[in-house]
Amino acid sequence: MNVKTSNNLMQIIGKGKVINKPEVLDRYSHDNSFSSPMRPRLVVQPRNADDVQKTVMWANRTRTPLVPVSSGEPHFRGDTVPSVPEAVIIDLRRMDKIVRIDRRNRIAIIEPGVTYAQLQPALAEHGLILSTPLLPRRSKSVVTSLLEREPTLIPKYNYTLPEPLRCLEVVWGNGEMLRTGEAGGYYPTLEQQWKMGLAQVFSGGPGQVDYYRLVSGAQGSMGIVTWASVKCEILPTVHRFFFIPADDLKRLIECSYRLLRVRLGDEFFVLNSANLAAILSRGTSGVQALRNKLPPWVIVIGIAGRDLFPEQKVDFQEEDAKDMVQQFGLELLPSVSGIAGGQVMSTILNPSPATFWKLTYKGACQDILFMTTLDRVPEFINTVIAEANALRYPVSDIGIYLQPQHQGTSCHCEFNLPYDSGDRIEIDRVRELLETCSETLIRQGAYFSRPYGTWADMVYNRDARSREVTRTIKGIFDPGNILNPGKLCF
Repeated sequence: MNVKTSNNLMQIIGKGKVINKPEVLDRYSHDNSFSSPMRPRLVVQPRNADDVQKTVMWANRTRTPLVPVSSGEPHFRGDTVPSVPEAVIIDLRRMDKIVRIDRRNRIAIIEPGVTYAQLQPALAEHGLILSTPLLPRRSKSVVTSLLEREPTLIPKYNYTLPEPLRCLEVVWGNGEMLRTGEAGGYYPTLEQQWKMGLAQVFSGGPGQVDYYRLVSGAQGSMGIVTWASVKCEILPTVHRFFFIPADDLKRLIECSYRLLRVRLGDEFFVLNSANLAAILSRGTSGVQALRNKLPPWVIVIGIAGRDLFPEQKVDFQEEDAKDMVQQFGLELLPSVSGIAGGQVMSTILNPSPATFWKLTYKGACQDILFMTTLDRVPEFINTVIAEANALRYPVSDIGIYLQPQHQGTSCHCEFNLPYDSGDRIEIDRVRELLETCSETLIRQGAYFSRPYGTWADMVYNRDARSREVTRTIKGIFDPGNILNPGKLCF
């Protein structure tokens, strides 16, 4: 890309929105994954949807690759690192307006730069709250998190995997703009839709196609979302957290199925001692000390009361949960190993501290994450332990996070592999463990629904039909292969 081309982009969207400083470009050239570093040519910081559309149309004319970014550092998946030379980063963090909060319909409309740290306090002023992933980092874009289907903490409100995502405004790779779902009607502006009583609640359409699914999990390779509507929940007036500890994961899984089937509680997830210690402690010694005190496995369950008779609702759910848990020889406890439920609640319901929780133990971490069902988790754990032992990776360091989704019918299974980024031996060991373990897990039936980095080849090389269908869809909405080329099967 020559200087003239860069100047043309500055003329199109404004000089102050285009950055070519070497120190800024270097920050976008790599992340905390094992993706190969590549420096972008420019960084564009649009302020509105018009800027985004103009940039995409310019990229099509000049055949310039664009890499969408909405969250701040640190990044972990390799999806924000260019895969081809001369790419331009389109950083959407300046588009950070909360467009509307609709208390009656429990809907918030937000731009892609809005973070959880920004949104949750604003929602609280209206008596609302958004179900979040497990301790999202403070710089995490809400829209990106939902588009990438990061699991949220409340299974009973998770009706589909992109939940609570609703309507979107999307600039496709060909430069065309579309509003999906209820927002894609005959009224051209949101203000006109609001006057007609529309609230951007229904996600299907327009027509018979759920277009929002085409950008879900696409790693920015199909379109760029410029705003999204998200479904919120009523802010609890009474909220208590409890623990169900166990030495035996299988018994805990049986108990989980029972509780999830009757929709008891709100927040519901399973952690091993390594991850619970990493969430509640700081520094290597602190994590190790707490890990040694905690039970091997624990269900963390939040019970909430809203609006009418909140105390009574929490009380009867607590008693019902106690009775069910006892049937499996387990206990529902307000604290475990000196850790009170209130302490976990205040931690879990807020974004991660300045140092992201996965980095507190050793300073760096790689994840293996996939979808499965709870009953199959033990065999996958045995696989990871066997691979770790073979490579002499300390099994006690492995963090495990199980998040039931879709009302408990499926489960997000995540293994966290902390390591010292300054130790070449540890880096090589984790890199090999990540590769060999992922390959083995896929052969066993683990469903890598979010295939980042090398997982993409592992997944798409096994399913030629899905690869061709995905490429056909890409050819319709991004015929010039402008958006994030090199990701997925592109």
